[in-house]
Amino acid sequence: MDNLLLVFTSLLIGILLRRSPKSPRDTHEVLNRFVIYVSLPALVLVYIPAIEIDRTLLYPVLSAWLVLLIAIIIIPLLGKLAGWDRNTIGCLLLTAGFGNTAFVGFPVIEALYGSEGLRIALLVDQPGTFMALSTAGIVIASIYSSGRTRKRVILRKVFLFPPFIMFLLAICMNLGGVTFEGAILGTLEKLGATMAPLALVSVGFQLKFRPDRELIAPMAGGLVVKLLIAPLILTTLYFGILGGHSLSVKVSIMEAAMAPMVTGSIVATSYGLNPKLASYMIGIGIPISFATLTVWYLILELLI
Repeated sequence: MDNLLLVFTSLLIGILLRRSPKSPRDTHEVLNRFVIYVSLPALVLVYIPAIEIDRTLLYPVLSAWLVLLIAIIIIPLLGKLAGWDRNTIGCLLLTAGFGNTAFVGFPVIEALYGSEGLRIALLVDQPGTFMALSTAGIVIASIYSSGRTRKRVILRKVFLFPPFIMFLLAICMNLGGVTFEGAILGTLEKLGATMAPLALVSVGFQLKFRPDRELIAPMAGGLVVKLLIAPLILTTLYFGILGGHSLSVKVSIMEAAMAPMVTGSIVATSYGLNPKLASYMIGIGIPISFATLTVWYLILELLI
């Protein structure tokens, strides 16, 4: 419950800061830079080295990558049919393609399925959503922000992206059985803890309650893909084809049905991929997701 309160409090703070005449107009850009260059790399170094790689990762981790794959298939097609520009499509891939599996996901899953469900949710978030954003997400951001830029330039952007550099370091640490401890770990945890409030304040700072008319259609399309189509496909795959009936499957599908990822929105904004749309996908997507999550929970309970 504390995390849910944090979500709405931080969004409200951002909205109030925007209304204050003393707030610089580029406040959200400063917050985004801190999140990308400090908070996110710190979280990578805290969690990735400590992940235990085994078979229990299959359903949870796969669900995060499947959501991204679904978005990659559907959203560019929608964009082509609707005539959306590259920035809009890239923004939707970075928001509808990644779920809010931590800030919203953790408290929801713990409330519904207890501590065992939360353990599975951590697998969805860290080696799943978080890893996907740190790798494929940065590739997507680089491609859609660069237009016809050479592949060499895109790869340079990816490999020089601070969270990705820390991701590579964290993977090496994991394989070598090395983790941070003591004061270093404590410092990284505190820096990482700033990501949620700062990212959400940034979203709130950019949020308007009357979206520009031209953004309503792409926002609706992105939210339908994220909140309805992606979890529907995963439910069909996990229950109908693979025959999964475990708690791991239920948590994986519920996490797939979460609202768009805040950090994905920050990455989209940092790369200039329709920042207004990115903020609407979060600010409007999170409240709507509570209604759709209730429906998915009831459906999954009926299936078991």
